[in-house]
Amino acid sequence: MKITFETKEISTENANHVYGDLTETDFADILKNELDMALGCTEPIAIAYCAAEARRILGKTPDQCEIEVSGNIIKNAKSVVVPGTDGMKGIPAAAAAGIVAGDASLRLEVIAGITEQDRVDIKDFLSHTPITVSASKNSEKLYIRIILSAGKDSSEVRIARTHTNIIFEKKNNDVLLDTGFVPGHEESCESSSSIASKKAMLTVSNILDFAQNTDLSLVRDILIRQIKCNSAIANEGIKNNWGANIGSTMLATGGNTVRNRAQAYAAAGSDARMSGCELPVVINSGSGNQGITVTMPVITYAKELGVSEDTMLRALLISNLISVHIKYGIGALSAFCGAVSAGCAAGCGIAFLYGADYKTISQTLSNSLAIASGIICDGAKPSCAAKIALSVNAGIMGFEMCQYGQKFHGGDGILDSDIENTIGNVSDIGSEGMRATDQEILKIMTHTD
Repeated sequence: MKITFETKEISTENANHVYGDLTETDFADILKNELDMALGCTEPIAIAYCAAEARRILGKTPDQCEIEVSGNIIKNAKSVVVPGTDGMKGIPAAAAAGIVAGDASLRLEVIAGITEQDRVDIKDFLSHTPITVSASKNSEKLYIRIILSAGKDSSEVRIARTHTNIIFEKKNNDVLLDTGFVPGHEESCESSSSIASKKAMLTVSNILDFAQNTDLSLVRDILIRQIKCNSAIANEGIKNNWGANIGSTMLATGGNTVRNRAQAYAAAGSDARMSGCELPVVINSGSGNQGITVTMPVITYAKELGVSEDTMLRALLISNLISVHIKYGIGALSAFCGAVSAGCAAGCGIAFLYGADYKTISQTLSNSLAIASGIICDGAKPSCAAKIALSVNAGIMGFEMCQYGQKFHGGDGILDSDIENTIGNVSDIGSEGMRATDQEILKIMTHTD
């Protein structure tokens, strides 16, 4: 089911205030890029998007499909339900949904329009069409290559680095698009996208400065959309039977405290999303789970404290942008659980609701990263909801430590006395230090030697 909101584009007209190295326009551009809409777990949906685009180029129903994907795509597409497919999971199901029922113009909502007949046709396509899936040999963490064939005709589409970043398209022998992107190779600052270069300049200091002082008319619509979408799927996860029902279990067993509700509603959104709920979410850092995690705890505390809508929106700016800041250095996919960066960032948004300054927000983030940084990502699945709850708990605990004058110190483990250095340490661990962990997780999940 597709939910449509009448929202305006983020206006950047006359947005010339400067916060650190970034203008209001830069921040608005980052938010517009990051807070995208998605229906379903973004890895299988990226497969569906790639397949739908390949089908569009081919111009007919294929009789053969070849899929090459990176290990992290395999890991995250293995155990989640593809929305609208009557519970089907896996890479072939995602590709079939995109080929049969996808609209590539909708990007990460590519299969929002699936009908009953489409469901029948998807199953028929899977039963009659050879689909091969192989692991990519390059080192790119997010990589999808799909080749479709129909008689003498063929099409090819490749996606890399981010979920909708198409780097190559071809029909038969005609190259339609070639960005020159080389999977597995680091891009120079000159060749990286302007959005990436802007994300690289984020700091906790300029994020807080922007969130406190910006004209909210620049970002209000996209944040309201995030609140509506992510609240809807969280409520669905609480009310009905989805996944392991982590959210509703927490409410039933942990009481009605604001701390428990903040964790439970974040978990409940993941409960529903990982199990095929056909409600869209507003994502963060390429992930719906992370989008839900930076949203629901902040909303829950804002309601509890009775703050104004503007204050809540400013707190959401902090949680969203700090999550983007942490995740930028790690990369879209890693063995480092993305719920950690989002849950710790949510703790910073909650701290802001209580009137915390830069020093306290920085210490909240440092405390919470010290608590939760060891959580691994072993693929998208129902247990993500529990990891979200743990990460939100870490974010809240990090702030509560500050309230009682307690903290972890620079030099304790991966922590540095400077919050930006701590974030850099986390980035190094998630992007490089855990590569071997990632490979071992994939080996276990695919039962390979």
